Amino acid sequence: MAMLQKNDTLEIELEEDTVKQNGLIAWVKTLGRVIFQFLLMAAILFGGFFFMNKLIDAKVEPPKRPPFKTVYTVDTVVAEPGNFQPSMVVYGEVQASKTVDLRSLVAGKIVEVSPKLQVGSRIEKGEMLFQIDKFNYETALDSAKSTVIETKARIAENQAMIAIEEARIKSLQQQLALAQSDLERISALQRRGSATPRAVEERELIVSQRSQSLEQSQLNLVVERSRIEQLRAVLARAERSIEEAERDLKDTALLAPMSGVIRENNASEGRLIGANDMVVSMYRDDRLEVRFTLTDQRFGRIQSDKIGVVGREVEVIWVVGGEEYKYPAKIERIGAQITSDRGGVEVIASIEGDLNDSPLRPGAFVEVTVPDKLFENNYRVAETALYDGNKVYVAVDGVLEARSVKVLARDGDSIIIDGELSGGDEVLITRIAEISEGLNVRPPQPATQN
Repeated sequence: MAMLQKNDTLEIELEEDTVKQNGLIAWVKTLGRVIFQFLLMAAILFGGFFFMNKLIDAKVEPPKRPPFKTVYTVDTVVAEPGNFQPSMVVYGEVQASKTVDLRSLVAGKIVEVSPKLQVGSRIEKGEMLFQIDKFNYETALDSAKSTVIETKARIAENQAMIAIEEARIKSLQQQLALAQSDLERISALQRRGSATPRAVEERELIVSQRSQSLEQSQLNLVVERSRIEQLRAVLARAERSIEEAERDLKDTALLAPMSGVIRENNASEGRLIGANDMVVSMYRDDRLEVRFTLTDQRFGRIQSDKIGVVGREVEVIWVVGGEEYKYPAKIERIGAQITSDRGGVEVIASIEGDLNDSPLRPGAFVEVTVPDKLFENNYRVAETALYDGNKVYVAVDGVLEARSVKVLARDGDSIIIDGELSGGDEVLITRIAEISEGLNVRPPQPATQN
């Protein structure tokens, strides 16, 4: 039994060795095939590369053409010095030259309103806008007139009393003089022993009584004269009251202070209004203004001109509903302060001409054409001629040369410049992306006719 087990073990080991040998042989065969394929591919690539180089070396070179220079067909303009005055276009808003807010000068109930008192309607100067109830003011006027009549009557009465007192004073003065003469006569008789002391005392009493009466009349005269001055003061106040009452009565009818257009209306029949209530607002329509802003650069430029800013004529253009309305205007004044938020100076121009039949109204947004400064002995070319903001190119014998310039102003699609230019220079106005000095250029060839 032991021998049999030993033989079985040997057989198993032999079989395992056989399997291992067979796997090793298979792996070696696979590696050989991979190496062969790689060598074959390398040989093919090398052969192709070698064959391609042979073909390239055997290629016959075609004859080379001589190089030629690039010439650009461009447009130029001949620079001619001259005097130019461009125009700048700004935008502004129309406003009324004069606006009035009409307030009621008296209080009361509105009893009548003009049929023309409508927003947008035109009112002539002096037309009645509305009427306030006049009853209270007519009563006040009648009362003031009655006070004047009464005061004048009292003054006349006092003047009569003064005349009476003055006559009485004259009479008392005469009586006093007679009593004093009688006293002197009695006193003389007493000294001679012809009159008694009692007679002298009676004469002295008479003199004293008449003197007191005279003083009383004189005081009464002063009082009457003082009273008449008081009455005259009362009369003056009463007459002033008449003027105020007449004025208040007149102010019950609010009249248009000027010819213009109603922009706001708060008046209606039956409404109770107080003094100083704003009832109607209107503006003068025969004179309108345009308010616009000039940049600091533009303002400074035209300010340095001979004409200056104020007095410069401009043109106002209003486009509405596809229609264009043009109005002449003149700059009348400069704004009260610099508009820092807008970056410029505010300017006001007055629109000239007859505007009574014009549809233009305050608040319209308009275009304003302002003549710029007059530039003397400068050049004007198309804006396309400018490169890098300070350079133009001039064609000299078919070759471009750069010239430094300074842009003085813009005029539509053109610019006014000054710099290294001379009369007769051909300035390039065609845009070239690869622009540089030395480029060859030529003018457009004329079209051939068949």
